[in-house]
Amino acid sequence: MSNLYSGTDLFSEFDRLQREMTSLFGGFPSSIRAGRLGAFPQVNIGTTDDSIEIVAFAPGVNAAELDLSVDKGLLTISGERKPARPDVSGDPRNDQARDDTRTYAQERFAGAFRRVIELPQNADPDKVQARYTNGCLSISVGKREASKPRAITVE
Repeated sequence: MSNLYSGTDLFSEFDRLQREMTSLFGGFPSSIRAGRLGAFPQVNIGTTDDSIEIVAFAPGVNAAELDLSVDKGLLTISGERKPARPDVSGDPRNDQARDDTRTYAQERFAGAFRRVIELPQNADPDKVQARYTNGCLSISVGKREASKPRAITVE
């Protein structure tokens, strides 16, 4: 017998090691995969010369149930995603669901959520625009004029 395999799930050990490394280094993710486990919605964050661009992936959420706020440099995205229920009739327009369905596996998150993102100091909370399309919440936060790059002429 090999001493390499100890009878535990190797992938769960890698996940445990990754969680320990993340907590050891203060929780700063080194990649998208290294983000907080179970965080919803997942986000991509980027920057341009004029703005900070955030895309939050929130499929299955009604746009009217999304709340967005900026306070003291923190952008908060909150809302609720209703559980998906199987349709009785096979017609996707029918909202009637089976009551006798017993779930044995569920990978899709359902319920209330709240995600807080720290904005850089050069973000202008008065210049925030958001739009929700096809399950993606696109947020653009303008930068303060003083922080934008500018060319300086040498005399």
